[in-house]
Amino acid sequence: MTTSLADAACLLFVPGHHPDRFAKALAACPSGIVIDLEDAVPEAEKAAARAHAAAFLASCDATAPVLVRLNPLGTRPALDDLAVLADGALAPAGWLLAKVEHPRDIEIVRALDPARRPLVATVETAQGVDAAPAIAGALGPGDALAFGGVDYAADVGASFVWEALLAARTALVQAAAAARIGIFDVPHLDLANAEALAAETCRVRALGFTGKLAIHPSQVATVLEAFRPTEAEIAQARRVLAALAAADGGAARLDGRMIDRPVALAARRLLARAGN
Repeated sequence: MTTSLADAACLLFVPGHHPDRFAKALAACPSGIVIDLEDAVPEAEKAAARAHAAAFLASCDATAPVLVRLNPLGTRPALDDLAVLADGALAPAGWLLAKVEHPRDIEIVRALDPARRPLVATVETAQGVDAAPAIAGALGPGDALAFGGVDYAADVGASFVWEALLAARTALVQAAAAARIGIFDVPHLDLANAEALAAETCRVRALGFTGKLAIHPSQVATVLEAFRPTEAEIAQARRVLAALAAADGGAARLDGRMIDRPVALAARRLLARAGN
């Protein structure tokens, strides 16, 4: 998969009990898919979904960016997931952990997966948001946080709207930034409204998110486009770096504004995202 989860602007969920969709999902989202063994799978289908995931992982290229969303750690289905899938021959490229509220969830997976495959720790509750700095601190380079906004809103009794979720989003971005890891936003639920998806994705990118989760192939292109730096942004970043280089690393003036090292860091980050 990608060198780091921070390099993936989009990950696409696909229900584990629909194996006919796995390859199609990967074709639609080459940056990565998440075979979901948790919320999308009825209880009666859990074992079948696990078996379908194992069969697909055994058949696909070892470098394919296929992650698996485990059931919540501490539950029997999660232990069954790991018992089947943590084996080296079947293991996915990474794990997405559901409803993480404590760093011990990360420790459990690390203990059962000595290969230390990349992790996405999803924070979905008030307790999880409170523990976000510790959760992020337990992750490492190439790992990421994710915001489970639907479950979070239900947990705190909030509406699933931008204003009600802004404080939690900001707290998670801060935790991820401090740990120098990526962070994915909650999927957009209105599948028919691409304009709303694009607007929301631009807003979370501006807030500091490095990617967004998707629940339908039709959302992938919109998410990737929103996270892709524009030609104007790339050109401006290059101008910033050129101006600072001319100032021998000190502060400089560009377009009537003072620019210095933090502005240079932001410019380099944008160019790295653009592949420049």
